[in-house]
Amino acid sequence: MPPRPPPPQPPTPAAAPRHEQSDREQGGSLAPRQERSDLTPPNPAPRQGRGELRATEGNEPQPDTALTLTHRPLRAGEQPPRQSTHPASARRRGKVARTSEGNEPRPARTEPLRPLLLLAHGSRDPRHAATVEALADAIRELRPELPVTTAYLDHCAPRIAQVAPRLTDAIAVPLLLNRAFHAKHDIPAALRAAGSTIPVADVLGPSPLLLDALDRRLAETGLDVTDPAVRARTGIVLAAAGSSDPAANATTRAMAATWQRTRGWAAVTTAYASATTPTVTDALTTLRHAPTVHTTAVAPYLLAPGLLPDRIATAAATADHLAPTLGAAPELARLVLTRHTEAASATAPNARTA
Repeated sequence: MPPRPPPPQPPTPAAAPRHEQSDREQGGSLAPRQERSDLTPPNPAPRQGRGELRATEGNEPQPDTALTLTHRPLRAGEQPPRQSTHPASARRRGKVARTSEGNEPRPARTEPLRPLLLLAHGSRDPRHAATVEALADAIRELRPELPVTTAYLDHCAPRIAQVAPRLTDAIAVPLLLNRAFHAKHDIPAALRAAGSTIPVADVLGPSPLLLDALDRRLAETGLDVTDPAVRARTGIVLAAAGSSDPAANATTRAMAATWQRTRGWAAVTTAYASATTPTVTDALTTLRHAPTVHTTAVAPYLLAPGLLPDRIATAAATADHLAPTLGAAPELARLVLTRHTEAASATAPNARTA
């Protein structure tokens, strides 16, 4: 009986694609190819911008502070992508602040509001204290949330020793136009005697706001300070209290020069009610001899009425215009707040440790 022929051999299969081989090598059977629905949904939603809510599968909205990105299926051994938290919307709500290094958010820090202690010189003239209190009221109107207290070096109540010890977190702002003896010696000595270590802001002058206040007071006399032609023929005596400190008097002269240069006055010269010369009478005589001066005005460079302003007013009797003292001018209230803010920033914990 002839031998049976060998059975036919099945054809050798073609090599599987590389990704199928890798699936078999991992020990799994080749599953039917699935649609990549996570990458190409049948009805993709419109792309939404940053700051909106993104919908994941099931249309569950997620806030943009934890944006979730959709990725392809992970291969074996592959690590999931790093999730990130987007702080933009939280920063917009003011709940976090950006640090200087990187983009790590930190809680926003607000310093407590430090009370304002106004330190005035004081006078036997009751108009002085009334003007200081009017200025304090003007400051309160600008900043209703800011506690404002007044105290005096001399003559008026309450004195610094009565107020400063209980205002341990306050900032003192001296109502002084120049850094002379009162600012350098009297106020620091009074605070030391009261056992107070509160910070003291800088004096008010020099400042452009003081020039604006001087303009305001001159305008109240009927002088048209807005007319360049009027300014070009007007000479002004800037009448200050006067000081034995040459640096303080030099600061007053610098204010006069700035006032003339920035406003276009025909001339601005200084005079003093005490301690030094020239007097107001002498300064007016000098102005009248200036060929460009046809109108004269005296502007007291003083905060409140009292003995020295009255002396200036008497000497200015021959001037065409005599302005009142600076008083509770709005510019002065803003300037006090500026000095308070500067001192608060300089003494804040982050400023001291910087």
